[in-house]
Amino acid sequence: MGNNGRKLKICHIITRMIVGGAQENTLLTIIGHIKKGHDVTLITGPSPGPEGKLLERSDYPEFEIIELPSLVRELNPLKDWQAVKDLKKLFRERKFDVVHTHSSKAGVVGRAAAWGAKVPFVCHTVHGQAFHAYEKPFKNFIYKASERWAAKRCHKIYAVAQAMIDQCVEAKIAPREKYKVVYSGMEIERFLNSKPEPELREQLGIPADAIVLGTVARLFPLKGYEYIIPAAEKICKQHPNVHFLIIGNGPMKAEMDADIAKLGLTKHFHFSGLVPPDQVYRYIALMDMLLHLSLREGLPRSVVQSLASGKPAIGFELDGTPEVITNGETGFVVTPKSIPEVEAAVLKLLDDPELRRRCGEQGRGKVAEQFSWQRMADVLEQEYLKYTE
Repeated sequence: MGNNGRKLKICHIITRMIVGGAQENTLLTIIGHIKKGHDVTLITGPSPGPEGKLLERSDYPEFEIIELPSLVRELNPLKDWQAVKDLKKLFRERKFDVVHTHSSKAGVVGRAAAWGAKVPFVCHTVHGQAFHAYEKPFKNFIYKASERWAAKRCHKIYAVAQAMIDQCVEAKIAPREKYKVVYSGMEIERFLNSKPEPELREQLGIPADAIVLGTVARLFPLKGYEYIIPAAEKICKQHPNVHFLIIGNGPMKAEMDADIAKLGLTKHFHFSGLVPPDQVYRYIALMDMLLHLSLREGLPRSVVQSLASGKPAIGFELDGTPEVITNGETGFVVTPKSIPEVEAAVLKLLDDPELRRRCGEQGRGKVAEQFSWQRMADVLEQEYLKYTE
C-alpha cells in the first residue's frame, strides 16, 4: 500500500519492451510499486528487433502485461488511431487511477486515450526527445507539434534529466511548471559491488594486460560508434595495449567490422553481443573507462553504471550527460562529434592512472544514492498519491 494506506490502480504504457534504458526504468518503477502493494498493469506494443525482449531477460514479480498490436513505433495513422480507440476502451473498462506513458509514440496515443477516458491522473516521462538537432526538419516539426498537443492532455510530465526539461520548454512543448525531474533509477548495487572476472575477460578474448575502453549501446546510428572507431586509430597507436569492449547488438555490426578491419584494429575490438540487463555489471567491471558518445540521449544509464563501478566516463556535452559526468572530476565531457577532443580526453586518462582512479572513485560516490531505483519509485508514488487525493 502507499504511505497513506491507499492502493492505486496504475497503468504504464510504452511502445516496445526491448532491452533499453526507458524500458528498464519502466520495469523498475512497476516493480517498486508492486512491492508497495499497488495494482499495476503494463501495456506495450509488439517488441521485435535485435535489441532483445526485456521481459524475457529479467526476473520480476508477476503483474498483468497487455500486448496491443495497434501500438507500433513507426508513424502509422491508421494503427495510431486504432491504438487510441483500443486504449480508451480499456481505460474506461478498467478505471485506472493513474496512466503513466513512456516513449514518444506511446506518450502521444496513450495520453490522448487516457485524457479522453477521464483518467484521474495522466502523466508522461520524457526519457529522450523524439526531436533533436540531428533529425530532419520536417520530422522535428511533426514531433514537436505532436508533443505540444499531447502535453495539453496530461497533468504532469516527468523527465529523467534537467536537460530534457530545458529542451522541452525552449521548444514550447509545455510551461516549465508542468515538468519535474525524476532521475532514472537503476539496480545500482550490483555495479557498486562489482569486481572483474578473469574468466569472463578470457572468454571475450581480451588479453590479461590490456587496458579496456568500453561502451554500452545498441549498434545503431547516433549511438556514437561513428566517433569511437575513428578515435581508436590514434589511441591504439599511442597505447598499443588498449582494447575496446562493445556491449550491444544491432544492424550496424557488419559495417563496424568493415571499418575496424580497414584500420587494422580487428584484434583490438571485442563484441559481447546482447547482454541481459542483470549481467551488464560483469562487463563494465572489466573496463578501465567508458566511452558514451551518443548524439541523442536522455539520461545516459551506462555512464551512471560505469561511475557506480568506479570507472571514469567520457561523453558528449549534450542532453543529460553533463548532469552525470562532472568535467575533470568523474571523467570528461567533450564537444559533440569532436573526434580530436575524444582522443585527447582518453589519452589524458590513459597517461594518468591516478587521475583515472580518482575520477572513478568520485563518480561512485556521486551516483550511489542519486540513481537508486527505489528512490525513483518512491518519488513517483508520492506524485501519484498527491495528484489522486
